[in-house]
Amino acid sequence: MHVTLVHVHVKPEHIDDFIAATRLNHLASVQEPGNRRFDVLQVPDNPSQFLLYEVYATAEDAAAHKQTAHYLAWRDTVADWMTQPRQGVPYKALLPEA
Repeated sequence: MHVTLVHVHVKPEHIDDFIAATRLNHLASVQEPGNRRFDVLQVPDNPSQFLLYEVYATAEDAAAHKQTAHYLAWRDTVADWMTQPRQGVPYKALLPEA
């Protein structure tokens, strides 16, 4: 499995907007055939920091996600709401085994 942790820092005045836009991306992403998990996490002590936990069956499925209309719409919508560029860190899942 292919996992990406995406670290996002949002401008405080756009937190609710970011959550709404990310909800739409989440709902569409979990319908993708290669998607295994797509969690959206918010830091309790710093609500402007988010972590997207994305799991796809393969790296190719993760790459295909970045070509979908819902991802491209999300990417363009939220770009100006971030205090810095988002950072996606890819991982290879070892356990549990697929």
